Amino acid sequence: MTLIGQDGAAQKDAPKGEAKAAPADTKEAPKDPPKTAAKPDDPKPKPPPTGPEVIEIRPAAGPARMRRRHWGLALVFLLGVLAPLGAAGWYLWGAATNQYASVVGFTVRQENGSPGASQLLGGLAEFAGASGGGSDTDILYEFIQSQNMVTRINERIDLVELYSENWTEDPLFSLWPSAGIEELTNYWSRMTRVTYDQSSGLIELQVLAFDPESAYEIARAILAESQALINELNATAREDTIRYAQNDLEQAMVELRDAREQMTVFRTRTQIPDPEVDLEGRMGVLNNLQQQLAEALIELDLLLGGDAAETDPRVVQARRRIDVIRGRITEERQSFASAEGNVTGEDYPTLMAEYEGLMVDREFAEQNYVTARASLELAQTNAQRQSRYLAVYIEPTEPQRAEYPRRLVLFGLIAFFLVLAWAIMSLIYYSVRDSR
Repeated sequence: MTLIGQDGAAQKDAPKGEAKAAPADTKEAPKDPPKTAAKPDDPKPKPPPTGPEVIEIRPAAGPARMRRRHWGLALVFLLGVLAPLGAAGWYLWGAATNQYASVVGFTVRQENGSPGASQLLGGLAEFAGASGGGSDTDILYEFIQSQNMVTRINERIDLVELYSENWTEDPLFSLWPSAGIEELTNYWSRMTRVTYDQSSGLIELQVLAFDPESAYEIARAILAESQALINELNATAREDTIRYAQNDLEQAMVELRDAREQMTVFRTRTQIPDPEVDLEGRMGVLNNLQQQLAEALIELDLLLGGDAAETDPRVVQARRRIDVIRGRITEERQSFASAEGNVTGEDYPTLMAEYEGLMVDREFAEQNYVTARASLELAQTNAQRQSRYLAVYIEPTEPQRAEYPRRLVLFGLIAFFLVLAWAIMSLIYYSVRDSR
């Protein structure tokens, strides 16, 4: 506590809001002290101050000191953040082997063939061709990342030996020397980075290795195996197309043979080689009778117009001739709907309907045979040329400097996650401590 006297300096240091102490000595006569109303709780009013006012001031806080929990957090930060971060920095800049990246880009293109042939054959070229280039690119994209590709590249280049040569110095970024095909495939996905644009069908591949020559050779091997896959797809498509076309042609030949056999059976059964020709003959007879009837009627009219009597032998003969012709016409017309005179006992309309059905079947079989034969010829023509091919728009590059590992990026990420983990653990500790 500090005593403040009557001098003005003490009053100047007093905090704001505190009433200043009145001076003790004054020349004026002392006035009567103001009367204050006594509070209900106070039995008597407080007497006015007679001496210097005393103000209590708390002592200033002492300097902060490190406590046990602070030392614990600092120790955890040292062991959990700085030490691992230092180890990571030492490994990234001291032990990690440089990695070189070779880039190659390609896409799959397909030859659609001659437009004139497609229009002439009614779109058979599309049937004889294979699937679109987009699906082939999808197949190639999956093939590059597959175990089959790893096996093929490993047969060309010993990938296990190549990627495990720095195992003793750099085990984190290297392959285990005794790795199997499964481990090699997983490691392959780390060392090859494939980018596929489905809208354009472009594939860009980045191959990593511990020296520029190896990265370049692996990229060339991937390009060669991709071309080999496209050739295999071409061969498979050609074989399938020719086989399907041959099967269709054989089926068309069987259908055409059956249709012709059915026509032969019909002709043998009805003893009518061609019902259409037979019908034309009958219609010719009927037309001839119609013409004779017209001539007989004209002749009768001429006789009656020449004052010939009804009993005239010429008139009687003309009328008899007309009746005979009309009777013949009636019989001919009835023969079309009658089964009389036919070997099978069937009426002529039924025979004509059966014949027309057989004719339609035979014409359809003949057209199908022509189409199948044209399809086979087109498939054989397309088989003689390369319908798919690999179009390379970025040849394998020879790297000049190491791009990986990205040490600053990895170091920053490690530092960020370590500090984040330490901060979360500290917040959890203080939360548990304050809840007790």
